[in-house]
Amino acid sequence: MNPRILIVDDDQDTRGAMETLLSSWGYEVEVASGGRDALERASAIRPALVISDLVMPDFDGLQLIGALQRELPMVPVIILTGQATIDSAVAAMREGAYDYLTKPVDLDRLKLLAERALDKASTLQEITILRRRVKDVWGSGRLIGHSKPMRDVHRLIDLAAATPASVLIQGETGTGKELVARTLHELSPRAKGPFVAVNCAAIPDTLLESEIFGHEKGAFTDARERREGCFELANGGTLLLDEVAEMQPGTQAKFLRVLEQGSLRRLGGKAEIKVDVRVVAATNKDPLTAMRSGAFREDLYYRLNVFSVALPPLRQRLDDIPLIVSAFLEEFGAKYDKRVRAADDSALKILMSYSWPGNVRELRNVVERAFIACDGDVLTAKCLPIGSIAPPPNRGDDPGMLTVPIGMPLREVEKEFVLRTLAAEHNNKTRAANRLEITAKTLHNKLVRWGLLGNRGLTDPEATRRVGGPR
Repeated sequence: MNPRILIVDDDQDTRGAMETLLSSWGYEVEVASGGRDALERASAIRPALVISDLVMPDFDGLQLIGALQRELPMVPVIILTGQATIDSAVAAMREGAYDYLTKPVDLDRLKLLAERALDKASTLQEITILRRRVKDVWGSGRLIGHSKPMRDVHRLIDLAAATPASVLIQGETGTGKELVARTLHELSPRAKGPFVAVNCAAIPDTLLESEIFGHEKGAFTDARERREGCFELANGGTLLLDEVAEMQPGTQAKFLRVLEQGSLRRLGGKAEIKVDVRVVAATNKDPLTAMRSGAFREDLYYRLNVFSVALPPLRQRLDDIPLIVSAFLEEFGAKYDKRVRAADDSALKILMSYSWPGNVRELRNVVERAFIACDGDVLTAKCLPIGSIAPPPNRGDDPGMLTVPIGMPLREVEKEFVLRTLAAEHNNKTRAANRLEITAKTLHNKLVRWGLLGNRGLTDPEATRRVGGPR
């Protein structure tokens, strides 16, 4: 269905000409003879765009914009007027107009503005639907973001949620891997079933197998009673295996068998136990690198990686920070029974200039401390714990300087320094290694260890895109 545009003008000839013109461009067109008529028709037909004259008797274009902002805030309005005054343009834009054109209208400009306004409205509507759906499921707002990487994440979650397919989530620590897994579960047909999460890196190797598959009484020295494992506990629901690449190869083989056969045997048991579990795995490492080194079974990787969701680090979506901060302020307001309505430009500038090695988790911690320290209803730069976040490390006036905060982990300092040097050398590994006074092989190994590179050089387009991506 073609987009529907509402034309508003008190002059019949102008309305007719505009209707003919926009129809020839492939749009469905409706017309209204004035502001009040337009408001009634807009409520009934829900247009994708309104193009309105500014000066009309009784109910003019400015009044129409204000009313539409209250009734249909997602609908953009382009204002046309024969009175080419700066004051009227400023007033229209202040009221919320998408843009402003003077008569006689430049038709090429009008066509371009209409296309842009419709595209923006479509994107905002899509984002609003996704945010509402995710927020209804998981209200913390930590998946909020209108950047393209986050729109891709939301799209993949919607695609994967309705299926029983396994999902592999990749991303740095603090990017929200468990949140994505929970959202997948809550949006799936298994939402009423259990959600069970186990961190493979936090459980000793000797206990992990028992934790996942369960054990019978007497299966080993401390097995004093029968215990169900995570697979059984998640029966009918979803099992998240966090840091799955840390699982030992022997346990991986048994895990693969359960995935393929849908049944398991507890440690020390003989009976086969049927399970119906949707498995979601997560890792902060590059699974391809782990697979090549032999630490991660190739068959298990392909079994888990039916759907793949790559979470972008926060430094790659800094423009999402104002939205995320706003959600955190709302969350902390309820938690501390205190109102801080917004963060001002000075605070946002600092927050958007930091590289966030701890990602959204670190941002949440910083905003919570700033919220507590804030003594007004606006969070300012003075509220921020400046000792724990750096002044602009990547957007400073001197691109040859790197500023890091006191207390930043040494490994993060090294990584930031190496990546800044690579960027300065346009991702040329040899030149970067020379500047760092290390061998190219040493640089390569560091990038592999951080999960930024497989067995390819940085001149490879795919590898180049991943520099600065998930560790």
